[in-house]
Amino acid sequence: MTSRERDDVHDSPTGWVARHVGGYVESDGKTGSPLARRRHPAAHHPRGRRTGTLRRTALIYDRLVVVASAGGKATRPWWFLNLVDEPEVYLQVGAERFRAMASIATGRTRTRSWATMVGIWPEYERYQRRTERRIPVVVLQPITE
Repeated sequence: MTSRERDDVHDSPTGWVARHVGGYVESDGKTGSPLARRRHPAAHHPRGRRTGTLRRTALIYDRLVVVASAGGKATRPWWFLNLVDEPEVYLQVGAERFRAMASIATGRTRTRSWATMVGIWPEYERYQRRTERRIPVVVLQPITE
């Protein structure tokens, strides 16, 4: 990510999420929300589908797999909608920062990844029961140059 792009990143409008992400990014993953640190957070920078602005949030992940749960709401999370339109993202996992391409997991990959993520965060099962939509699982593949 260039310094200009870093300046154009906007944090989540949700206060605790913005504080967590800010602390996580500034400390190379050493600080942030204690709960989120135990659940393997990553700072995630998708580009806004309407504005083109980089948006920063934190996601629970495992080997670069994330879940678009929105806590079981009927609508998909904003960051997922942005990924559908622009699958290239900027990630930070601890001190490591890199670009990745996102794809929606299907078939066996989705089944295995969903089970892994439920093992990390069992609430995903409750979220799925709350909504009629099938909660997407997203695989993030690092871009090597």
